[in-house]
Amino acid sequence: MWGAVVVGIGTAGAVRIRDMLNPLPGSAAEKLSVRGFISRRKLDSHQDVSQMSVEEALSREDVHAAFICTENDSHEEFVRKFLQAGKHVCVEYPMTLSYQAAVDLWDLAQKKGVVLHEEHIELLTEDYKQLKKEVEGKTLLEGSLHFTGGALKPGFGFPAFSGIARLCWLVDLFGELSVTAATFEQDADRGYTKMTAQLLTSDSRCLTWVEERQAGLPRTKKINFVFDGLVLTQIPPAPRGTVGLFMQDLVLFSSKLSGGVSPAELDREKTRILHCFELAERIQQLSHS
Repeated sequence: MWGAVVVGIGTAGAVRIRDMLNPLPGSAAEKLSVRGFISRRKLDSHQDVSQMSVEEALSREDVHAAFICTENDSHEEFVRKFLQAGKHVCVEYPMTLSYQAAVDLWDLAQKKGVVLHEEHIELLTEDYKQLKKEVEGKTLLEGSLHFTGGALKPGFGFPAFSGIARLCWLVDLFGELSVTAATFEQDADRGYTKMTAQLLTSDSRCLTWVEERQAGLPRTKKINFVFDGLVLTQIPPAPRGTVGLFMQDLVLFSSKLSGGVSPAELDREKTRILHCFELAERIQQLSHS
C-alpha cells in the first residue's frame, strides 16, 4: 500500500479523498490509502480523514505520495517540497508557471527516483477521445480552438498556463507546434481578458488558440478544424463514461507507482508536457513584447 496525503481541500481535493476511500475495484488505485490532508483552514477532519501539517506529511514514513490540489501559483513550491522528501507527486495542471521550473522538477523527480505525474483529465473525457478518433489520419489544412469561461481568481497565472489543457489538446491532436505570434487584451474594469496565439504545425499548417474570460461568459470550446475533405465545427458528442475522470487519473497515477506504465509511454508523456510548457512560456513572452 502507498500512503497518500491531499494538499488543498477544494473541489478537486475533496474528490481525490473520495476516490481513494472508494477506489475502482480491481484497479491499481486500490493500493493507495489516504493518510490525511493539508489545508490552510483548520478543519480537523474531512470525510473522516484527519488533517495534518506539511511538516508532518513530509516526515512521515507512511506517507509515500502527495496530491497537490492548490492554486496554480503554489503548485511548484509544494511539488518541490514533496519531491525533495522522496515522495511521489500527482499535481493538477499546470505544475509550475514557467518552462524551466517544470524541467527542474522533472530532473528532481528523476534524481530522487520518484514519480511526478501532472493530471490532464481533459485528455480522458469521452468527447475528446471521440474527437481524436475523428481527426486521426486526416490532413489538417488550418484550424482554431476558442475557449470561453468565467473570470479566474488571482493565482492562476497567465492564460497560456491556466488554460494549458487546451494547448495539450492541440499538441495531442496535431503533434509538435511552434508559436508565430500572440496577443493579450485586458480590461480590468470589466474583468475581461483575451489571449490569442498563432501556432504552426510541423508541416506549416496554421492553428489559432483563443482563451477568453469574463464573469458570466459560458464555459464553451468552439472548434473549426479544416481537413482535406472534412470540416469539424463541433466537438463530437459522446456518451458519458462509466468511470469518473479523476478516478481514471487516479488509476493512471497508481499504475505508474506500480510500474504498470512503460518507460516509452512515460517518456512520450513527459515530452508532450514539457513541450506545452515551452509553448505557453513563448506565448506569454510574445504577448507582453
